[in-house]
Amino acid sequence: MPNLTLSEAEALAEAALIRCGTAEAAARSVARALVGAEADGLKGHGLSRVAPYGAQVRAGKVVGDAAPRAERPRPGLLAVDAAHGFAYPALDLALEALPGLARQQGVAAAGIRRSHHCGAAGRPVEALAEQGCVALLFANTPAAMAPWGGRQAVFGTNPLAFACPLPGRAPIVVDLALSKVARANIVGAAKRGEPIPEGWALDAEGRPTTDAKAALDGTMVPLGDAKGTALALMVELLAAGLVGARFAGEASSFLDAAGDPPGTGQLILALDASALSPDAPERCAALADAIETQDGARLPGSRRLALRRRAAEAGLDVAEALVAEIRAL
Repeated sequence: MPNLTLSEAEALAEAALIRCGTAEAAARSVARALVGAEADGLKGHGLSRVAPYGAQVRAGKVVGDAAPRAERPRPGLLAVDAAHGFAYPALDLALEALPGLARQQGVAAAGIRRSHHCGAAGRPVEALAEQGCVALLFANTPAAMAPWGGRQAVFGTNPLAFACPLPGRAPIVVDLALSKVARANIVGAAKRGEPIPEGWALDAEGRPTTDAKAALDGTMVPLGDAKGTALALMVELLAAGLVGARFAGEASSFLDAAGDPPGTGQLILALDASALSPDAPERCAALADAIETQDGARLPGSRRLALRRRAAEAGLDVAEALVAEIRAL
């Protein structure tokens, strides 16, 4: 199994995307995000995405040379048009502006429309927390979950992420999809011809299934049952309805090159961590300490940080077949 440094992995992904027709700056942004997710152990948002992304650029489903644009409809708001390109350059544009706006006004928000797969949702909010913001991100994705009691998918797995800065250390980061498991886990099982555990998904008739391919034709089981679909509705309204993006049921797949651009959306909120209470960061640190001092307890994201440190020191072990797939693009 080849071992790649993080810079080698980024160069590999960037070059492949450029060969497929992605503009250099966009390819660099995408490669950085994918390798970052890979280093964090989030392989479903990592290098396995390079080939389907490249195919979508070649088919015109992703506009490879799209340049995201930002407008200021209100003093604390950014309206970002990803222009049917990759989500990552649009996220970069939002992250450049939000910390300053939040410091000026206490709170700021960016809505991104005509977007695409935003990958590991925890990474943008973590970047904001590192600049002193408490941050939330909501993203809608192509339809994969039915409303509670229904059979037809109208919600995506709709990830949401939260980050809170802590003085002198890495932020707290919460990143979760609203399906019981990430859809990427089922996609991976289908590719490998493996069954999935019961309770992850339903087939097209609404019956529980352990067949990964039947699951992809059906719907995902929501996290927390009916509560999960209520949260998915909330994310759908915030990340699509509010920002002018397509709802899940109107969006094409992130996984293949068929159809028109997905046109999904993201909403990012950033609050100055000290705006409402000057001692808020220290109070948050006290709560983190109360959790970590308990035997067996840990803060969300601690495993991800450990994997990131190891990847920075020892590189990434990447399957030979995946490296060959990327080099063949």
